[in-house]
Amino acid sequence: MEIKVNFLDNLRLEAKFDDFTVITDQPIRYKGDGSAPSPFDYFLASSALCAAYFVKVYCVSRDIATDNIRLSQNNIVDPENRYNQIFKIQVELPDDISDKDRQGILRSIERCTVKKVVQTGPEFQIEVVENLDEDAQALLMGAPDGNALTYIEGKDLPLEQTIANMTQILADLGMKIEIASWRNIVPHVWSLHIRDAASPMCFTNGKGATKEAALASALGEFIERLSCNFFYNDQYFGEELANAEFVHYPNEKWFKPGADDSLPDGVLDEHCRAFYDPEGELCGSHLIDTNSGNVERGICALPFVRRSDGETVYFPSNLIENLYLSNGMSAGNTFPEAQVQCLSEIFERAVKKQIIEQEIALPDVPDTVLAKYPHLVEGVQALEAQGYPVLVKDASLGGQFPVACVTLMNPRTGGVFASFGAHPSMAVAIERSLTELLQGRSFEGLNDLPPPTFNSMEVTEPNNFVEHFIDSSGVISWRFFSAHSDYDFTEWDFSGTNQAEADTLFGIFAQMGKEVYVAQHDALGAPVCRILVPGYSEVYPVEDLVWDNTNQALNFREDILNLHRLSDAELEDLVDRLEESQLDNYTDIITLIGVEFDENTVWGQLTILELKLLIYLALQRHEEALELVEAFLQYNDNTVERVLFYRAMQAALEIELDDELEMADFSHNLQRMYGVETMQAVVGSVAGSVKFSGLTPTNMQLEGLDKHQRLLDSYQKLHAARARMK
Repeated sequence: MEIKVNFLDNLRLEAKFDDFTVITDQPIRYKGDGSAPSPFDYFLASSALCAAYFVKVYCVSRDIATDNIRLSQNNIVDPENRYNQIFKIQVELPDDISDKDRQGILRSIERCTVKKVVQTGPEFQIEVVENLDEDAQALLMGAPDGNALTYIEGKDLPLEQTIANMTQILADLGMKIEIASWRNIVPHVWSLHIRDAASPMCFTNGKGATKEAALASALGEFIERLSCNFFYNDQYFGEELANAEFVHYPNEKWFKPGADDSLPDGVLDEHCRAFYDPEGELCGSHLIDTNSGNVERGICALPFVRRSDGETVYFPSNLIENLYLSNGMSAGNTFPEAQVQCLSEIFERAVKKQIIEQEIALPDVPDTVLAKYPHLVEGVQALEAQGYPVLVKDASLGGQFPVACVTLMNPRTGGVFASFGAHPSMAVAIERSLTELLQGRSFEGLNDLPPPTFNSMEVTEPNNFVEHFIDSSGVISWRFFSAHSDYDFTEWDFSGTNQAEADTLFGIFAQMGKEVYVAQHDALGAPVCRILVPGYSEVYPVEDLVWDNTNQALNFREDILNLHRLSDAELEDLVDRLEESQLDNYTDIITLIGVEFDENTVWGQLTILELKLLIYLALQRHEEALELVEAFLQYNDNTVERVLFYRAMQAALEIELDDELEMADFSHNLQRMYGVETMQAVVGSVAGSVKFSGLTPTNMQLEGLDKHQRLLDSYQKLHAARARMK
């Protein structure tokens, strides 16, 4: 994690990281102002808080109340060497906690990350650089040693060279990549989380059988998501980029919708139009991209090559971001390597969806076959030893597709997790299933898995597949576990060179009668491809283009960002449009308008419901406001401070709407209950003298929105690199 420090007045310092700011000072006896804890005080507190966090995680996973658990830490200083200290952590547990859980809580404290880092002994590297912002040294691994190169199946270059090449690409872009976490809880299963230090919203996870394989995986995913603009999906780019020579790629084309808002000529081909617009409801305005929001410019479309005949077809960027998410994109050392990964991923997700929705029972992979891959067996056995039954399944549907499945059962909670992986090699497919299963997960994290069900409606519900797509945490059917499989086991093998494997996988689509469209990117220096298979690789249903399109943001973004400057008539119009839109009241404003706010602010927590509520207050429409306050308090999950604000608001509105009640009779006790400052904001909101309490003014220039600006800074680096490559 990158922490930037600013020097303030006297001995005060300011540390900034992610969306947080920490102020430190020194005691007056050390010539400070005593206005904040010292840096070392924060260090001491961090170990106590970290220990308490692991206690909390343990207790939450076992439904143990923490109300009567107390924890303290004392540091005992050696009088002869103040750097030699003992940290004594004591925990007070109530009598009703069992001996087993008492030991479990103590073991959880032993897992404290701060403690483990201190005990291991961190290495400090101190250096001078010319410019902190331009120093893009990636905190990853050193240059490859020619005498120690690791080749794995599916990679055209050794892992060390792959890591070095991708690290250099990101350094050349001016991006600092930091490793936020590693996990290796069973043998031969590694995962890690990497992110852009300057814009932590740009992150990826990697997985593999070794540390190097996991890092190469994470870096490849990072570059694929940069190249395909996935990090910036649905995000507003601002007015400058919206009017730039190009918005997404130099080879993009813009098309004006027809006079009757029809789809313009040149966008999509007949095959795609028939699929994406089966009812003739899709209009040109549905395809304006959310990122630019430039309605006057028209539809931004990107070129893809139709695999069947080599013709170029232009796909609206809006259509891609609405339906496909990250499905069908990959980076590699070569284009064939990237294509194999990309096609494998498409098969994995489509076959997974078919198996889950059709409640297919899969055959087990026989022990005699698994024995050929001892490192996989060792990982499975380690999970079994921890008390988690593991099923290794053949998901090829009779040898049709290169897909495997590893399913974990958690007898502690009754939850299950079906993880799928795909690759022309069965060994690699099983390995990917296993590493996906534990990617970023601790053993405690396995307690959150949902139980299986015999309710077919729950399994086939569209959002269930989205949950499976995001992190495989959706629901699966009990029928999946039947001993009577719907297919016989097939020891399939589609492997060969990467080019041969790509040809084989493309051939499967040809046999299925599917059109495949391919876009290739190499402007950043790494081969990246994005593949679309209409009618097969979508994550969201096609009807979302008409009924749940992300460019709904264009109907509200400008008014919401200019909220404090709208007249009453404009506010009336905005709230009426929000009501008529039938949007889910609990959609957050970040999602609605594609602008990132600090999660720790009211803007960052704001939902459509609360926005409408605040507008009704500003318009003095108290009855509508009270109705939404009651809904907010009943269903909303917000900060304690905001909930108390609305509890006070509920009381104030009920007093205002009751002819027999006067605020003067209740103000004293309301202030004692909620505080003077809160009640001033509440009474002012009801009276109309305070508008949009808690929301700082914003504008279309996105001034003051640091989190979104960091994301745009990241995209500007990418945009500039593409401009140089034109």
